Amino acid sequence: MNRIELLKTELSKRILVLDGAMGTMIQRYKLEENDYRGEPFANHSHNLKGCNDALNLTKPEIIREIHLQYLRAGADIIETNTFNGTNISMADYALEAEVRNINFAGAKLACEARDEYFAETGKHCFVAGAVGPTNKTASLPTDVNKPGERSTDWNELFESYSEQIGTLIDGGADIILIETIFDTLNAKAALAAAESEMQKRSITIPLMISGTIADASGRILSGQTLEAFVTSLTHAPLLSLGLNCSFGADQLAPFVKELDKISDLPLSVYPNAGLPDEMGNYTEKPAHTASLIKKWAENGRVNIVGGCCGTTPDHIREIAEAVIGIKPRVIPDLVSETSLSGLEPLLINKQKNFINIGERTNVAGSRKFARLIREKKYEEALSVARDQVENGAQIIDVNMDDGLLDAKDEMVKFLRFLSADPDIARVPVMIDSSKIDVIEAGLQCLQGKAIVNSISLKEGEAEFLQNAKAISRYGAAMVVMAFDEEGQAVTADRKIEICKRAYDLLTGIGVSPYDIIFDVNILTVATGMDEHNNYAVEFIEAVNWIKQNLPGAKCSGGISNLSFSFRGNEKVREAMHAVFLYHAISAGLDMGIVNAGKLPVYDDINPDLRQLAEDVILNKRKDASQRLIAWAETHQQEEESQESVLEWRTQSLNDRISHSLVKGINEFVDDDMDECREVYPDGLSVIEGPLMNGMKKVGNLFGSGKMFLPQVVKSARVMKQAVANLQPWIEESKGEQKFAGKIVLATVKGDVHDIGKNIVGVVLSCNNYEIIDLGVMTPADKIINTAIEQNADVIGLSGLITPSLDEMITVATEMQARGMKVPLLIGGATTSELHTALKIAPVYDGPVIHVRDASQASGVLAKLLSEDQKPDYIKEINARYKKLAADYAERQKVSVLIPLEKARHNKEKLDFINYCVKPAQTGTQYIFENDLSELIPYIDYTFFFKEWDFKGRYPALLDDPVHGKEAQKLLDDAKAMLNQILDQKLLKAQAAYGIFDARAENEDVFIGDTRFCFLRNQEEGRKENPCLADFVSSDTLDSMGLFAVSMIENDPELLRTWKSENKEYDLMMFGILSNRLAEAFAEFLHEKVRKEIWGYASDEHLSPEEMLREKYIGIRPAPGYPACPDHSEKRKIFDVLEIENHLDIRLSDSHMMDPLPSVCGYYFAHPDAHYFNVGKIDLDQLENYAQRKEMSVEECRKLLIMNVK
Repeated sequence: MNRIELLKTELSKRILVLDGAMGTMIQRYKLEENDYRGEPFANHSHNLKGCNDALNLTKPEIIREIHLQYLRAGADIIETNTFNGTNISMADYALEAEVRNINFAGAKLACEARDEYFAETGKHCFVAGAVGPTNKTASLPTDVNKPGERSTDWNELFESYSEQIGTLIDGGADIILIETIFDTLNAKAALAAAESEMQKRSITIPLMISGTIADASGRILSGQTLEAFVTSLTHAPLLSLGLNCSFGADQLAPFVKELDKISDLPLSVYPNAGLPDEMGNYTEKPAHTASLIKKWAENGRVNIVGGCCGTTPDHIREIAEAVIGIKPRVIPDLVSETSLSGLEPLLINKQKNFINIGERTNVAGSRKFARLIREKKYEEALSVARDQVENGAQIIDVNMDDGLLDAKDEMVKFLRFLSADPDIARVPVMIDSSKIDVIEAGLQCLQGKAIVNSISLKEGEAEFLQNAKAISRYGAAMVVMAFDEEGQAVTADRKIEICKRAYDLLTGIGVSPYDIIFDVNILTVATGMDEHNNYAVEFIEAVNWIKQNLPGAKCSGGISNLSFSFRGNEKVREAMHAVFLYHAISAGLDMGIVNAGKLPVYDDINPDLRQLAEDVILNKRKDASQRLIAWAETHQQEEESQESVLEWRTQSLNDRISHSLVKGINEFVDDDMDECREVYPDGLSVIEGPLMNGMKKVGNLFGSGKMFLPQVVKSARVMKQAVANLQPWIEESKGEQKFAGKIVLATVKGDVHDIGKNIVGVVLSCNNYEIIDLGVMTPADKIINTAIEQNADVIGLSGLITPSLDEMITVATEMQARGMKVPLLIGGATTSELHTALKIAPVYDGPVIHVRDASQASGVLAKLLSEDQKPDYIKEINARYKKLAADYAERQKVSVLIPLEKARHNKEKLDFINYCVKPAQTGTQYIFENDLSELIPYIDYTFFFKEWDFKGRYPALLDDPVHGKEAQKLLDDAKAMLNQILDQKLLKAQAAYGIFDARAENEDVFIGDTRFCFLRNQEEGRKENPCLADFVSSDTLDSMGLFAVSMIENDPELLRTWKSENKEYDLMMFGILSNRLAEAFAEFLHEKVRKEIWGYASDEHLSPEEMLREKYIGIRPAPGYPACPDHSEKRKIFDVLEIENHLDIRLSDSHMMDPLPSVCGYYFAHPDAHYFNVGKIDLDQLENYAQRKEMSVEECRKLLIMNVK
């Protein structure tokens, strides 16, 4: 049995274990610059510290030792130390020439360790050649203001990956692992390179693919959803597909669950060791990581597991032990479908009925589009594509074949612009060309699974199969025309003959039948020539035969060809298209190239016209064509009635703009901005003039209490839409602008994440700042040199991953060494104001400011670049950061506390003799979908209004002379949204709850073996020093309840649509009502528990208003409440109730419930139970608490940082 067969055999029998983080282990050796240089690079021109791949040559003994540690910990597969081993990534260190040496040595070291371990134990293990994503992206623009530019392209990636993968194969790698994929187009180039290198050597080795989720939305950084990502890559023969990095096992859980449902490949998952803390450290214990991964294994969701950032041999040892004896995931037999993807997936099946392919981005079919392409106005040309998508096109057909155009060049340029617009790029693309070089150039721009339109047998079988193989390398589906060496098929019989032949040829070379789409030629009818009259019937008959006899194949066609004889009469053409589709779809037509915005509903067509069109389409009468022509000549198209002009629309342009902003009306924004182009010299003048004047009015009204937050949200939506309209105009006139300042932005070295940075760049551009965006993976020298050369006013650093924090310190230190004073802004997900104050500000004498998000950026810059405001602002920041640092080191003194023992003696003494109610029902119960209408009466509208910044209690607030009118409007909007939520089932209410036998011991309550740890008030001078554990008996068997409730989004696509349409008000309303419904559910469930489940208040008859005022017996505190401030106790609630095994609710490593509208907590039933504030605790209780929780004192101090004295 060879090594590949051995690997596949082991994978079928058990869960295999990957190794953990290489970088984390290298950090333990505390290597310096000279260690990285060694003898091979002693005189190298660039600094090499941090170039871990170089250690394969300079410190091979360390790399081999790390490999052995992981093998001895239980790893079945170890990865080579070559994550950045492409010449693209090595260019940061000027080591391009050493790529082959680095990768060959990396593979050899791993193989030596593998063989040494086999000699020790006799266990077969495997080496995976690690191939990282590079530090460039082919799908995303290098500059958000230049959407057509890229930092790399397919050819560069293909050559770079080929060099690395070929060398890893030569070095002895058993597997090629393409991992941490943040751009699917990069990964497709890597797969193509791997296939090429294997063909050169006439060998086959297994390929593993692993993507990385960018955020909680479940998308990768380049914008694809998880399902779209899977669809785009599974054309390759993969050993496994999976996820790694970005998140800990807790946060990855829902995505592992989703992947399990959509993939029919073995799944690999190797998460980080939790999420980094605010200092950038991974602190998740190996046992905890292993316990989470074990749940995946027990649920049958994984085949390969391991660790990524922050994991060590200790983590791998625990993981390996946790999955011993658990059967691997059974590969599901999924229903085969035709699957395509843009940023989002598109399944073509019977449920979809018919797929509209937008036809207007075709230089042969749209004069407007052709003109814009010839004039190089690509952003304007995008509007044609956008209109198609907004009008229902589910695929966009792009054709650049024109004698006066360089079709290949134009295809690449336009697709790059298209890919940078997520509203368009969400749908798949059909590359429409008769030239294979144009087709391949287009496919090399698309990360999704595209369609090629088209190939045919016109030039014979050899060329047909050659083109099909080329297209298959990119994973695309292909349209096959009913055309062969004899010409175009006209009759049904000829169409069938050609399609059957093509189907057999394609499936014979391994093309999936689901990737074959036949276009059996929609030809023009009603031309006046009798031989053309049956063309539509012949088409429909051929489609019907294909669907019955060629399994998996789909059918398409260019619908507008049908009615070409009626060009100029759109009403008749549209009716013909609708009638034809009605019959063709019934026969099995799956998709068609059609102007989606111009299709009338079949039943809405004028009945006379519909009958005439049907006679033509189905060739029912010999005079059908003449009758339709006669009707067309005697009926003019109906004119649309004009809308009445609103009175305020008669005001001046500036007044209309101001009115739209103040009233939050976005209906006329685009028209007014277009009119501004005739009045103002440039887009910036519009922003600085009428738009800013209108927003100042909004601000003044809000500040004086005459406008309220809901109205301001609507005003912001209008402003955003206006700026978006003006942005192309602003860009056109950039060279003439006088900028407010020059900003250098960069994602630091080692980090490829730049979405947040790009957003900041756009926001600052709108505020008239010149942006120099250095992209991702930017070395400190490049950042500093650029700032000096460009005389930049400010440097902005961004980073998402933990090592970026140290790199930011490096940049600040180097800026100090060069004597710079330029302000330094710090931002990104892992950064924090505290880390900035503690670690970055102390090493640089210039201003250092943490910017939480894009909304803060312009305000910070305005102060920094103002001669008047800058001195005081910097003093304010420095004072704040010094205070933060001082507070972190030593919390300010608080009131006197008494010892814990003394506080225990002063505990609340409750009567448990006369009070003991045995629960009517015990154990865990689940609600998978509660009727939302039952929860509406329990909504606390006082808190609803509070979230909208209204003061006062409901319902008295509605009668307030100042706020009442707007409060009533807001309430009406809320009730309308609630009706929409109920009618469209936008939310699903889920819950877990249970009452359990319990006993108290000091500050703990035990349910079985689970110890719930609470805290006791230690303030001196109180009548009692309470603890929640006091409300449970310590002498007799008592009870305590647990619960969790959540509101699950049922239609995230709708929310994405709202976001894309700038419906901030709707989004905010939905979010706030989701929170209120979660709280209402908690109240509803508590009543059910009191009256039925526990049953101690079975005779309770309280109105919802009385319940909201807590007139009932018992309490339901939640972790995070003043009485129980430790959020980490949520984990015990989740574990006892087994929530994650039964419901769609998750708990992160940072103890956040997902989804956000969720609540969990405890039920205490004693009639004297009440809420209180623990307040500050002393060191004696902290140490005791740490002992009870089996954690270090420092770990507990972090959990209780606001409570520890």
